[in-house]
Amino acid sequence: MRDVCFLTTDDLTGYTFDDELAVAPLASLGWQVSYESWRNTAADWQRYESVVIRTPWDYQDDPDSFLEALKRIEDSGTRLENPLRIVEWNLNKKYLSDIEAKGIPVVRTAFSEGGLDERKFQQFREVAGTDEIVIKPTVSATAQDTFRLREFDAEVARKFDGREFMMQPFMESITREGEYSLFYFNGEFSHAILKSPRSGDFRVQEEHGGLISPAEPETELSNLGDRVLVSLGERLLYARIDAVRGSSGGFEIMEVELIEPALYFRMDHGSAARFARAFDQRMNEL
Repeated sequence: MRDVCFLTTDDLTGYTFDDELAVAPLASLGWQVSYESWRNTAADWQRYESVVIRTPWDYQDDPDSFLEALKRIEDSGTRLENPLRIVEWNLNKKYLSDIEAKGIPVVRTAFSEGGLDERKFQQFREVAGTDEIVIKPTVSATAQDTFRLREFDAEVARKFDGREFMMQPFMESITREGEYSLFYFNGEFSHAILKSPRSGDFRVQEEHGGLISPAEPETELSNLGDRVLVSLGERLLYARIDAVRGSSGGFEIMEVELIEPALYFRMDHGSAARFARAFDQRMNEL
């Protein structure tokens, strides 16, 4: 058996994940899966042919140390999926500007630093033509420190002191329709889901009560996902593209998750096997 590591963290209590569904398909292709925390400085990364970044869902608490850990993995000679250069680009949500610059529709986003004040808040609300704004750090995961505001809130603003943050209009379609996620393995479409917030909330993550269901993407949405994938310039082991319906009726990109996206194998019967085949194919192309 060949050895592959799924990179995780010390404690996943409270999180929902299903990476274990890929273990048997990988075993059938000759791969034995182990798990290591990215915080384990004593890990022997050379024992693995590859380390696949899967559930290090606290990396945003110490992104510099996380990147250092990934560099140690790559420096060991072990193949990291997705590679460090992609993680470095995707870690800060300013990458959305790069995607938009390629002509791809992205939810209107303003990036700022140096603290949130009422002037910035009102200015963005006027420019975006919206009554509600979503504010979150540019380095974030699982909706941590994400707020939906109608009016400036000084207490919320203090949470962004000394931090880069981003502002987006609240997309009403999230509560009406939900947010779509498209999954690609080794450059090929695998499956899609629809994430909807629970009643009274706007966050679609399961950790916050979000509801997940399989989805069949419309042609427009599939085409948008394909455009984003092409814009990345290379095939990656996995990519998750999140999109919502904009006010004009067309789809807009919310996020492109290339670091540690939940892959929702349980939502599509064949997805774990497709992931395993994609991984095996990449490793055998070496």
